[in-house]
Amino acid sequence: MKTAIYPGSFDPITLGHLNIIRRAAKVFDHVIVCVMTNVAKTPMFTLEERMNQIERVVGRFGNVSVDSWDGLLVAYAARYEEPVIVRGLRALSDFEYEFQMSMINKKMSPKLETVFLAASEKYSYLSSSAVKDMALYGADISEFVPCEILTDVEERSKNRR
Repeated sequence: MKTAIYPGSFDPITLGHLNIIRRAAKVFDHVIVCVMTNVAKTPMFTLEERMNQIERVVGRFGNVSVDSWDGLLVAYAARYEEPVIVRGLRALSDFEYEFQMSMINKKMSPKLETVFLAASEKYSYLSSSAVKDMALYGADISEFVPCEILTDVEERSKNRR
């Protein structure tokens, strides 16, 4: 059974993330959406809220599960037999960063492979940060986040204005 790990902060999960998840679920036997802690970011949603949101969104996929990890990705990946890391790429700048991270992961765990999926052009510009910024100013974000969490993002944004 080939397991893929799709790590990220997912604050919030976007339709771009969902596009990568959907495509990875077609390629791999099992996809784990792993909500990671990013100390460089101040999240809009708690870890538990993000996990709940993702579970609601990916419930339609029989081979996708949600987990979290507060440590190095290679340590998480070591829990599985020959996992593959899945990363979505929106632009060349994403590739530079993700390539660097994949090489660091490979140095720490030589058997760990990373697969890059190019973002669908429909979502190539989309980021969680952009969604949060738009939502904070009351913009319509319905084309950017899954319908299952739209109200969550809108309500949290209203409370932060």
